[in-house]
Amino acid sequence: MIDLSTLAPLDIAARLPKLRALIAASDFDALIVNRLPNIRYLSGFTGSAATMLVPADGDVLFLTDGRYGEQSAEQLEAAGVVAQRSILTAASAQLDALADAIAAANVGVLGVEGHGITWDQQRSYDQRFRGTNPALTIVPSGTIVEDLRRIKDDGEIDRIRAACAIADDAFQALLPQLANGLTERAFAIQLEFGMKQRGASANSFDPIIASGPNGAMPHARPSDRVIERNELIVCDFGCIVDGYCSDMTRTVSVGDPGPQATALYDLVFEAQAAGRDLVRAGAELVAIDAACRDIIAAAGMGELFSHSTGHGVGIEIHEAPRVAATASGIVFDRDVVTVEPGVYRPGVGGVRIEDTVVVGPTGSVSLTNTPKGLIL
Repeated sequence: MIDLSTLAPLDIAARLPKLRALIAASDFDALIVNRLPNIRYLSGFTGSAATMLVPADGDVLFLTDGRYGEQSAEQLEAAGVVAQRSILTAASAQLDALADAIAAANVGVLGVEGHGITWDQQRSYDQRFRGTNPALTIVPSGTIVEDLRRIKDDGEIDRIRAACAIADDAFQALLPQLANGLTERAFAIQLEFGMKQRGASANSFDPIIASGPNGAMPHARPSDRVIERNELIVCDFGCIVDGYCSDMTRTVSVGDPGPQATALYDLVFEAQAAGRDLVRAGAELVAIDAACRDIIAAAGMGELFSHSTGHGVGIEIHEAPRVAATASGIVFDRDVVTVEPGVYRPGVGGVRIEDTVVVGPTGSVSLTNTPKGLIL
């Protein structure tokens, strides 16, 4: 079990001032935050319903409903977050409270998380807020909070590291079970249980256990297919510790899967190592993807690598930055990213090898440490 008191503390209270500074430098005066991962990041609140209004200057408003009055008070206080809390169950009352706070803050341009609200929500905002202030302009804010979330503090890295360690330990303890004629679904259930036994609060995503021909589908769901000897088994899984995710993939075989499968594994192993070697602050994201992709393409299998090379990991299992052929920008110090090339060949199966790594100025350190041998 993980003792959270041994992990570095999360510096949640420092995040709102950073966001307010970004808002002050932007083309809007205040931001409505709807996305729950962003609300958790900014406030420490873990409930399922909340909205925040964050002005560049003035009081922050935290809105939730009657289910979360006491919980929100406790969690915001524990995080050291100062905000006006309003506990209102009716959606119309919450809109009224937001409208009043927007007016009190003299907001002329309001940012909203366009990727986090529905069309109906946007229309409600437009009608209610502009109904009392026709001069108000509502604009999409982009990924301003997600961009702030990208650079991890010590507490965040500790939690991701702990989640990776739990996943490593649970998986390695269960590997001998693959020789016992389990179905993919049965092994996935045991893996989920093993991670929770060790202190995880949840999966960071539904595990992928894909054996034999199922491995040729990158995101195959665990099925009732019995895992056989001498075939490739793709195992992609992760868990959550205190809100932070892990992500790892290993491909294994109970016995020798044959020359074609072994060659496929060796190719992906080489590609993943090439990408891992490039991960450091200042590296171009697209170059990391190319380091993996070029090796696979040179072997004539470029079309069988059908996804990006990696992604950020944090409160969400997929977050900034993207490590992809279409990515722009560079790796930052204290990014946490995956490197996970894969090749999926019908008739042979699939191979994916993935590590979650934390970036430093001169390189990166893997947080996922299960050995990468193919044959059990």
